[in-house]
Amino acid sequence: MLTNVEALVQATDGRYASDQELMFFQTYLSTVGTRLRAYQKIQAAEPQIVAQVMTRLKAQTPDLFQVNGQDLAAKWQRDTVRVLRYSATALLLDDPERFKETLLSWFQTIMRAFGAQESCDLTYAAMQAVIPQYLNAEELKLFLPILELSRVTLGR
Repeated sequence: MLTNVEALVQATDGRYASDQELMFFQTYLSTVGTRLRAYQKIQAAEPQIVAQVMTRLKAQTPDLFQVNGQDLAAKWQRDTVRVLRYSATALLLDDPERFKETLLSWFQTIMRAFGAQESCDLTYAAMQAVIPQYLNAEELKLFLPILELSRVTLGR
């Protein structure tokens, strides 16, 4: 949304926007209630979502959080919460592009430096499996692409 608003402001400098240029407002307004409900559900269920993802990952790959004899579960949890919160904001604002530019690109560099792509891939795949317990079909349709963006960007 913010990315679209910024582009509109630049494109229409000194003139009124056309109906076509304003379409994204109508699209956003038609989904804003769903976005807000999904955001609030994610916010309320954040601890349970992250705990379920961790449980799945430990069952799937028991030594995933052990690196060079060090337990990185607490760091994983902080990072996962951060990405989940930014993902929820991207959902609310309908702005996955800004999410990718502001958080994911930066975080991707860090994850690559630490060789954590596999962990990210597994984390956001597991989160996509967990999140349907908390969101309805309409909300999932809007949120799953953002989680997939996180998985693809951070996991490869």
